[in-house]
Amino acid sequence: MTDVRRGRTLGKLASNVTVYAIRFIVILLILDQLGFDLLPLLAGVGVVGLAIGFGAQSLVKDIITGFFILFEDQFAVGDVIQTGNVRGTVEEIGLRVTKIRNWSGELHIIPNGSIVQVTNYSLNNAIGFVDVFVAASSDLNMAKQVVREAIKKVYVGSDSLVKEPELLGVQAVGKADYTLRVMAECKPLTQAGVFRDLSYALHQALSAAGIEQTNPPVITTSRAEGT
Repeated sequence: MTDVRRGRTLGKLASNVTVYAIRFIVILLILDQLGFDLLPLLAGVGVVGLAIGFGAQSLVKDIITGFFILFEDQFAVGDVIQTGNVRGTVEEIGLRVTKIRNWSGELHIIPNGSIVQVTNYSLNNAIGFVDVFVAASSDLNMAKQVVREAIKKVYVGSDSLVKEPELLGVQAVGKADYTLRVMAECKPLTQAGVFRDLSYALHQALSAAGIEQTNPPVITTSRAEGT
């Protein structure tokens, strides 16, 4: 997976660099056909480039930061990341800028040098919990069995769950109810749909079994480390 991500990113970068190089060469060939002496021109470009280099430290910073983003594989094309207030899908990592498109379609073009901190949502699996609140007057063992059967059905019908969700047991005991906690692990970026489906399935299964619930299920999500 990592090799595919990096290959896709480097491929797009190489394509951009190639386009720039071809355009530069074509310009030189056109100038040569028009009779311009290219040696003085190239020497002049070198002097101008040196002068610009001293005054364009931010440009150099952007390029160096872009290099380390690629070298350290901080994120790749297709990843969903957040940097600063911008969150979205990485569409391109260039020599100077990174392009991120958010969920509503806006394209953010961010200089690489301004990318200080990045949260990558595409690398690790997501872990979350669904708490269901069963009335204290209910048969707790029956409620547990209903929950186990419900989460097994969700797992069988889902391609996003990494493994079968687990009933951890009684998370809390209140005056009016018991809190049963279910833990699930799913693939990156699928947790919203997975936990909505799981929450709905648990609610429906308990209701169908005649088990009273004092509150709607509550979802809590986090991230799986090292996966």
